[in-house]
Amino acid sequence: MEVKLWNDKREREMYENFAELFAIIKATEKLERAYIRDIISPSEYETECQKLIAHFKTLSSTLKDIVPNIERFHDTYKIDCPAALNRLVTSGVPATVEHRAAASMSNSTSAAIVAECVQNFITAMDSLKLNMVAVDQVHPLLSDLSGSLNKLSILPPDFEGKTKMKEWISRLSKMGAADELTEQQARQLHFDLESSYNSFMAALPTAGT
Repeated sequence: MEVKLWNDKREREMYENFAELFAIIKATEKLERAYIRDIISPSEYETECQKLIAHFKTLSSTLKDIVPNIERFHDTYKIDCPAALNRLVTSGVPATVEHRAAASMSNSTSAAIVAECVQNFITAMDSLKLNMVAVDQVHPLLSDLSGSLNKLSILPPDFEGKTKMKEWISRLSKMGAADELTEQQARQLHFDLESSYNSFMAALPTAGT
């Protein structure tokens, strides 16, 4: 007799998302162990880790109503991946980024602020992918990102991310809360966020020098 885990399409999608979340956590645990054991180079580790973190952020945002607590999901399904939990939930950035930040930043800055910036970048980009384009949805995300970037004294005043976020915030402030970005505007904003994120990550190795 065939046993089905789901009764309808919605339940099927839920279980498929659970399986994907499980796979991301497992893959991150293996990646962390490989990095610690020098099986993978730092550059390869960072690239793969950033992808996993981005996928995790997007998926956990999608499942936030069903899985409000990732640690509980981890315990319920007995995944046993402490390194992955630390990287995905607690840190939010690759270990290499934490190390560079700790080595290059002055006492007035910290790896925690870098992690906050990275998280705000990814959250803003993921929100656009999920079609969250209303002004009252986008404006707070860009304000948070702008605020976190301004905390980093190593970034110059004309840093791409700072200027572009300031321009977008100014533009959104002139719109109504219920107004929505057009498809073209959303695409441009996502491009600006991605470009600024790449510039931000590139600035970390030489920060403070």
